[in-house]
Amino acid sequence: VQLQAYGGGLVQAGGSLRLSCAASGRTFSSYPMGWFRQAPGKEREFVATISWSGATSYADSVKGRFTISRDNSEKTVYLQMNNLKPEDTAVYYCAAGRGLLPQEKDEFYSWGQGTLVTVSS
Repeated sequence: VQLQAYGGGLVQAGGSLRLSCAASGRTFSSYPMGWFRQAPGKEREFVATISWSGATSYADSVKGRFTISRDNSEKTVYLQMNNLKPEDTAVYYCAAGRGLLPQEKDEFYSWGQGTLVTVSS
């Protein structure tokens, strides 16, 4: 599966952004999707995941602020980010995974190219 992430940009603290990730392939509805992020000088970290049926899981740092969703008919997964903070600044990656609600990087087998989110204070 090929993934294309977009929607990043520059936003002030407290603002919102919605990231999108479009997938190719015929079986999008059958696998979980996730979002990760990587800040400069840091490891890539888990942000959110969504199962094929819509169950979700979030990192503690984004709970209550970020919402992951998917539209299987459009083969697209979204990440709605509200109340953004400067520490949310990172390159955000979408990924296709295995299992029900994967959270570890090695549970994902295909990655998009990343989209940069910059939150100014």
